[in-house]
Amino acid sequence: MKKIFYLILLIPFLAISQNGNEYMVFENALLSPQLDKISEFESGLAAHNKQYHNEGQYGARVYWIGNGPNTGKYLWVMGPLPWSAFDTRPEKEGHDEDWNSNVLRYMLPETDQTYFKFEAGLSNFPKDFTLNKLLVDYYDIKPFQGTKTMALLEKIEKVMKDKFPGATYGIYTNELPNSKDGNDISFISFFEKSAWMGEDRKFVDKYNEVHGAGSFDTFLKDWENATQGSYSELWHFRPELSGLSGEVKVAERQEN
Repeated sequence: MKKIFYLILLIPFLAISQNGNEYMVFENALLSPQLDKISEFESGLAAHNKQYHNEGQYGARVYWIGNGPNTGKYLWVMGPLPWSAFDTRPEKEGHDEDWNSNVLRYMLPETDQTYFKFEAGLSNFPKDFTLNKLLVDYYDIKPFQGTKTMALLEKIEKVMKDKFPGATYGIYTNELPNSKDGNDISFISFFEKSAWMGEDRKFVDKYNEVHGAGSFDTFLKDWENATQGSYSELWHFRPELSGLSGEVKVAERQEN
C-alpha cells in the first residue's frame, strides 16, 4: 500500500476553471463498444463530438482505458461545468438522434455515469500542459469517514506545496457515490512517457521532513482506518475522437 499511495500522490491532474461561487464538475460516461463494431463506433463518436461537443463547458474529450476490467472501453468526459449548466444545457438540433443512430447502436449495455467535483484547495496547476496518458487512482471511503479523509489529504497538500511546488496534480470527489463502486475519490495524473511511472521522488522522506520523523507511518495507519480499498486505471487521450483538443491553458483557469 505504501508504494501505491506514494505514487498517486505525485500525480499531475487535469486543470479546470471555476465559475463565480459555483464549483465545477465533470460528467463521465463509460462507453462499451461492440467488439465487431469498433470502427463504426469510433467513427460515429468522433463525428458526434466534433459537431455537438467542440467548444466551451459542453465540450467533450474521449479516453481509451488500457488496463483492468474496463480495458477496451472508452470514457467520454464533458466539462468542467457547474451543476447549474445542466439546467440550460443546449440541445442542438439532431443531437439525440445522432447519438442514438451513430454511437449508441454500436454499444453494449455495459455503461456507467459519474460526476466528479474538482477539489481546488487540494490541487495545484502551475503550468500549461497537453493531455496524453493519464493514471487514475480511485479510493473507497469508509462510512462516515469523509471529513477525516479530507483532513488527511490536507497533510498531503502541505507536503506537495512545500516540497514539490512545480508539480501539477489534482483531486476529485464523487458527487453521487455509493457503497459498491469504491470510487469516492480520484487522483489523476497526465504523463508523456511510461518511464514516469517508475520514477522515485522520495515522497516518504519529504513527508517526514514536513510533518516529523515517523509521521508517514502514522499517516498510512490513519488512511487505512478511513478508507477501504482502491483500484487504478490507465487512460489514453484520443484527440481524433474528441470535440476538444488536449491543450490545457493555465490562463483559462481561475482557482478559488
